[in-house]
Amino acid sequence: MKLLHTFGESRDQAEALLREIEHRGDTNTAKVAPIVNEILSAIRTHGDASLLEYATRLDGFAGTSIASLRVSQEEMKFAWDTIPDDLKAAMLVAQANIRAFAERQLPKSWSTQQGPGIETGQVVRPLGSVGCYVPGGRYPLPSTLLMTTTPAQVAGVPRIVVCSPKPALETLAAAHLAGVTEFYRIGGAQAIAALAYGTETIARVDKIVGPGNLYVTAAKLAVSAVCGIDMPAGPTEIVVTSETGNPRGIAADLVAQAEHDPEALAILLTSNLQLAEQVRRESDLQSAANPIAQQSLAAQGFIFVTESVTEAQTLTNRLAPEHLSVDDGADVRWIQNAGSVFIGQHTPQSLGDYISGPNHVLPTGRHGRMRGGLSVLDFVKIITVQRYTRDGLATIAPHAIRLAEAEGLAAHANSISVKLETA
Repeated sequence: MKLLHTFGESRDQAEALLREIEHRGDTNTAKVAPIVNEILSAIRTHGDASLLEYATRLDGFAGTSIASLRVSQEEMKFAWDTIPDDLKAAMLVAQANIRAFAERQLPKSWSTQQGPGIETGQVVRPLGSVGCYVPGGRYPLPSTLLMTTTPAQVAGVPRIVVCSPKPALETLAAAHLAGVTEFYRIGGAQAIAALAYGTETIARVDKIVGPGNLYVTAAKLAVSAVCGIDMPAGPTEIVVTSETGNPRGIAADLVAQAEHDPEALAILLTSNLQLAEQVRRESDLQSAANPIAQQSLAAQGFIFVTESVTEAQTLTNRLAPEHLSVDDGADVRWIQNAGSVFIGQHTPQSLGDYISGPNHVLPTGRHGRMRGGLSVLDFVKIITVQRYTRDGLATIAPHAIRLAEAEGLAAHANSISVKLETA
């Protein structure tokens, strides 16, 4: 990991690097955009034929027909029956915690009497269909299948589609546990294209959720004009902002997130130079036997030693990290931008990746400035409702008419007057 000071002679160098990190998401997805756009266009135009071609070429699919892209219920059941009992138990605990958390988050329908004869409120309705993308490259990620399908089920989404390239036994087992009925062994931009545009075999969905590599992230952004997406959830990011943390524990979290992907970003922010040096040594030691983490930390592992605690806090909010670890509960007061927050030395980020309940699909590329992680809210629509009696309309009509006249919209004013006359 590289250590820089944000003050003194290295201030300019540190600031330049921080600006580069801030624009990391846009820059990286731009690199793969031409290839992604080619894939999207081909599948949008040629449907199943192009989907099968890209699945064969890019996903290593060995089948000969589009029908064999679909995973059977028997295959998912066999996977569940095959995995060890302790893994089944772990999946059941994770699913229960994710479900309980989503149920607490689920918004409610309500109505209120805003005044005599004036009723306003909202109704909550599930999306009609969602596509859940589950990465399947370097590691099997059954946890992502549970994280994406469970809140959709809590929301009441009637059609849930899963896409994952080369799904591992563990992922198929999780799909059986989740009750998935539509699962395709496709990945990358080609999976996003099939979900967004539809093909002869795969009906399009209303929204696509889930993390992925740069190609998946770029594809989600590209199709967002025609299909809802949750967020850019690209290569992992971790920031630890600490003054008194345990160096070994901090390094363990940094290495854990770094092993996801060579593109992962890992940062420590602290004004404590001694802590910074200890974490750097520990990170080198702990990543020595992990080639991917070692590669990630060498390329995109940074320790910024700040001039003050306040500066470390300011930089944290500026970076809006996907994962953020802090020393204690008091730190939550200054946090404005983050995907998910982990407090104290006994709260490893890996718990959030698997079993805590809060979702591990989180915003990357500074999108933590605009939203938090995936939640049950991503799978529902909140539809507002209003109703007036004649007396209620008469009470408020003059004010509405005046606003319409101020905007020069005479027909708006007239529609209110007409309703008042005919009520």
